[in-house]
Amino acid sequence: MERAKSVLSNDLLYGRILTNPPSKIKVTYCTDLDKSVLIGNFEKRGWSQVGPEDDWNFYWAGIQTCRNLFSLDSGYRMNDHQTINHFPNHYELTRKDLLVKNIKRYRKELEREGNPLGSKLNGKYIFLDFIPITFVLPADYNMFVEEYRKNPQSTWIMKPVGKSQGAGIFLINKLSKLKRWSREAKAPFNPSVVKESYIISRYIDNPLLIGGKKFDMRLYVLVTSFRPLKAYLFKLGFCRFCTVKYDTSIQELDNIFVHLTNVSVQRHGGDYNSMHGGKLSVDNLRLYLESTRGKCVTDKLFQNITWLIVHSLKSVSYIMANDKHCFECYGYDIIIDNNLKPWLIEVNASPSLTSTTVNDRILKNKLIDNILSIVIPPGGIPDTKWNKIPSIEAMGNFELLIDDEFLLLDKAKKGPIEEETKRPKKKRNQRSYYTTKSIQNT
Repeated sequence: MERAKSVLSNDLLYGRILTNPPSKIKVTYCTDLDKSVLIGNFEKRGWSQVGPEDDWNFYWAGIQTCRNLFSLDSGYRMNDHQTINHFPNHYELTRKDLLVKNIKRYRKELEREGNPLGSKLNGKYIFLDFIPITFVLPADYNMFVEEYRKNPQSTWIMKPVGKSQGAGIFLINKLSKLKRWSREAKAPFNPSVVKESYIISRYIDNPLLIGGKKFDMRLYVLVTSFRPLKAYLFKLGFCRFCTVKYDTSIQELDNIFVHLTNVSVQRHGGDYNSMHGGKLSVDNLRLYLESTRGKCVTDKLFQNITWLIVHSLKSVSYIMANDKHCFECYGYDIIIDNNLKPWLIEVNASPSLTSTTVNDRILKNKLIDNILSIVIPPGGIPDTKWNKIPSIEAMGNFELLIDDEFLLLDKAKKGPIEEETKRPKKKRNQRSYYTTKSIQNT
């Protein structure tokens, strides 16, 4: 779309400041994505489309546009009646290596403070063990080798830190296979010659299977503020299935249709079903687990999923640039192992709005509609001075996940921590946490 430019015009980049508040009659929007699910929801509200160089109230932008907008060189300042869909440094949560780094740092800080959340048993975190063992390559190569040699029969998965949709991912079960990743394929692996960073994680080789096939969960989380942390969970998540039955044999190690659940990968497989798109609703997953595993363990699984989402957000809450003009919808990818333990795999800053099935289109239309109802005040005009919890009706299919301002947890309070109390007030540059009076065994 011509008007939906991803690069801001010169007058926008160099100092033009919008000072006039918008009329209550006309709300303008701008978007970098020509997606019917977006345009339809904007037009349903009677909004008018403008270009990025015009006076807009709402911008559904691409990541690069946000980088340009918030760069020090731009000189652009948004007024109180403008809202945009990314936080300036969202990558602290959504780039694979930084996500791991921040969660590790968060756990160590809790441990150092003596917070029960940082407790360990046999070298493992009891309550915050929700990411696989992960290293960043090439920087952590020696540490990875040390860990690998403890269990040389293990399988590991390699992912480029800056790519998505399954691009560049492969599995290894021998150190020699790292030569595939090295620029010098015929030479021993040399970390110093590799420029692109990867993460390498212990592969979850005992995934929960349904119909013999591996799957993961895609959940949508909306954050309207990081300080205080305020987030919502979309209840209409779904599972994405592989098209080929799970097989751990060496012969199938390179078969992406066995191991990678990404729709962008699976839709190219010969067994892909375009009617249902290889997807199952989270509600149906829950019913299946209640009937096969029992309600109590199923409830605990979903409490632990909420728990890991909350604490992944808390791990970055004090390093996020908490711009009042911003909100963000994240796509959380979670794998459940056969013991019904959830593992956080990655977080996406720009979850796909492409619809592959009729149900997909309905779901994503509701997603965008509900997001707009939450981030836009009842009057219908973006207003940075408004950051209240919307009504149940306005939230639609979202539910409040956490509101740090009032120290309320919705679902997570039923997780590993049952009672949260407010710690003594700390200095501004210090982190505040929930503490506990009683902790369940997990």
